[in-house]
Amino acid sequence: MRVIRRDGEIHDVSGGWFRARWHFSFDDYSDPENDSFGAMRVFNDDRLIPGAIWPLHPHRDVEGLTYVVEGLFGHEDNVGGAFGPLPAGSVQRMTLGSGAWHSEQNASKTEGMRFIQIWILPDIASLEPGVEQRVITKDDRTNKLLRAFAPVKEIGKTPAERGDTEESDPIEAVAELWLGAERPVGIHQDASVYISSLAPNNSVDHELGAGRGIYLYLIAGRISLESGGSADELGTGDAAKITDAGSLTIKAEEASELILVDVPMTFESVGVWAGRS
Repeated sequence: MRVIRRDGEIHDVSGGWFRARWHFSFDDYSDPENDSFGAMRVFNDDRLIPGAIWPLHPHRDVEGLTYVVEGLFGHEDNVGGAFGPLPAGSVQRMTLGSGAWHSEQNASKTEGMRFIQIWILPDIASLEPGVEQRVITKDDRTNKLLRAFAPVKEIGKTPAERGDTEESDPIEAVAELWLGAERPVGIHQDASVYISSLAPNNSVDHELGAGRGIYLYLIAGRISLESGGSADELGTGDAAKITDAGSLTIKAEEASELILVDVPMTFESVGVWAGRS
């Protein structure tokens, strides 16, 4: 099944110093038809005015993923994570696990900042909080689907595989399968996030496995989506939910920027989310 969500259908909220587009139920916004999507609980497109600071706030049992769209992203937490600032194109994962406080900030006093924040529900409860981030250039993602986030089990060895006698975070393992700019940031869930900058008439393909779903958001531009013998056109701000297994072709009709989230549609929820599926 492929469901297209047009720009005007996505919840838009403004607080003066911020503007946000909440794709799924969040805070005081409730949308029973879009409460979550598989293991993805939140997908927000946020903008902060120059110098704005989202006050420190707590979460737990969440993999908080950030993709910086425009400007300089600043980060503060209570577990020693680096402030940055991270330029446009950068990505960050904060494991909120057993509980942590964090703050998103516009590190520029003169320019606005825009970032996409995604919550992925982890497959392990009460993980030790921590932060991992990576700077990605536009060249890194041009005319290809760059895998910016991937399951930790695909990136490096787990503690058991390394023969560790004490428990430790597999994200700290030495990554043997990835080199340099190709190494994704790790997620504690069987989920991946891809980003792409497509020039006109260029296309990329993505294979969707059985039992999985894609959430694709067109940050800017115009693209066509083709799968299962049918096609749809998306414009800036549109999104698509896709659950049909098989090949998806994304073609740019004009210069386009997009983000694609690939998640399991059924999973075992843990921690504060236990019992949710």
